[in-house]
Amino acid sequence: MEPRVARPMTLADRLTIAPDVMQGKPVIRGTRITVDLILRKLAEGASESDILDAYPHLTTEDIRAALAYAADTVSA
Repeated sequence: MEPRVARPMTLADRLTIAPDVMQGKPVIRGTRITVDLILRKLAEGASESDILDAYPHLTTEDIRAALAYAADTVSA
């Protein structure tokens, strides 16, 4: 039996877009926390630690996924 190799996490693993959740805005999967909320908090000067303290169910990977989604969106 071959050892399992972990696959890299994708944006789809972290984010979801559904018309019936937050008016179709991209959100962190399993939450109602929108990507734009995370981006606004960062733009206002909040640190990653500030966001994680305010939203303890988020992870560093969730914040990175929000940033990656934003980067992909503006570069398209």
